[in-house]
Amino acid sequence: MVETKIIDGKQIAKEFRENLAKKVQKLGSTPKLAVLVVGEHPASQIYVQNKKKAAVSVGIDVDIYQMAVSETQESILKLIGELNEAKDVDGILIQLPLPEHLDAQILIGAIAPQKDVDGLHPHNVGNMVCGLPAMISCTPLACLYLLKHVLPDMTGMNALVIGRSALVGKPLGQLLLQENCTVVQAHSKTKNLADLARQADIIVCAVGKPGLVNGNMIKDGAIVIDVGINRMDDGRIVGDVLFLEAMQKASYITPVPGGVGPMTIAMLLWNVVKAAEGRFSDCKELVLKK
Repeated sequence: MVETKIIDGKQIAKEFRENLAKKVQKLGSTPKLAVLVVGEHPASQIYVQNKKKAAVSVGIDVDIYQMAVSETQESILKLIGELNEAKDVDGILIQLPLPEHLDAQILIGAIAPQKDVDGLHPHNVGNMVCGLPAMISCTPLACLYLLKHVLPDMTGMNALVIGRSALVGKPLGQLLLQENCTVVQAHSKTKNLADLARQADIIVCAVGKPGLVNGNMIKDGAIVIDVGINRMDDGRIVGDVLFLEAMQKASYITPVPGGVGPMTIAMLLWNVVKAAEGRFSDCKELVLKK
C-alpha cells in the first residue's frame, strides 16, 4: 500500500488567488467580469455568488445580469454585443445550464474570443488544439494546474481521461498531449475501462457517475484527479471515484468537494486578469517553479 497524499485544491486555490491579487494591483485598472444568468436555477445562483465572492477577493469587479427564464435569444445576443463593445468589460461569462429554448453554442459563439473567459468559443478551442495561445476552459486548466503541482514534468506518462465532454474531457486530453503524455480518451462506450485504468499513471475522471472508478482499477502510485460532483440521496457530495478505496492505491488524489472545484474558479479569475492585460491566456505560464 502506498502513502497517498491529498491534493488540497482549496488551499492551492487560496494561494493562487493571493498571488493573483498582487498581479491585479499592478494592472493600473480594475478588471471587470460580466456574468449572464438566465432563470433562477438554485445551483447556478450559488455558483455565481461563489464566483463573485472569489473575484472580489482578488480585486475584480463583477456585474451580474440576472434575466428572466423567458428571456429571448435575440435579447441576450443584443446584450452580448453591447458587452463586447464595452471598453470596461474584460470578460463575459454565460452561466450554464441555460433554459431549453436557448442555444448555448450560438450565445457562446457570439462572445468576442478575447472576452471568452470560459474558453468555450470555437476560436479559443481551435487555438488550444493547435497549441496556440488561447483562453482555455477553466476546469481542464484547473486539472492541469493541480497535476503540475505534484508532477511538474509529465513527459511519457500514460494518462487516462474518462469523459469526452467539450467542457472537460476533450480539452483536457489535448492539454495532456501537449504535456507529452500518452493519452487514452475513454467514454461510455469504452469496453475495457478497468484494464485501461490499471495501465494509467494519471487518471482523470469527469463523467458524473459516482463510484465509476474503484480501488481495483488504480495502479499503485497513480495520480487520480476526480472532476465528478454528484449529490447523493442523503445529501452527501461525492466524486466519480471511490475515495477511500483509491486512497489505498494512489500516490496523489483530489478530494470531492475541495479538489478541482475551487481551482476551477481560480482559473476563471486567471482568465479574466489575462483578458484585462489584453492578451490571451497561455497555460504554459502556469508551470510551477518548484
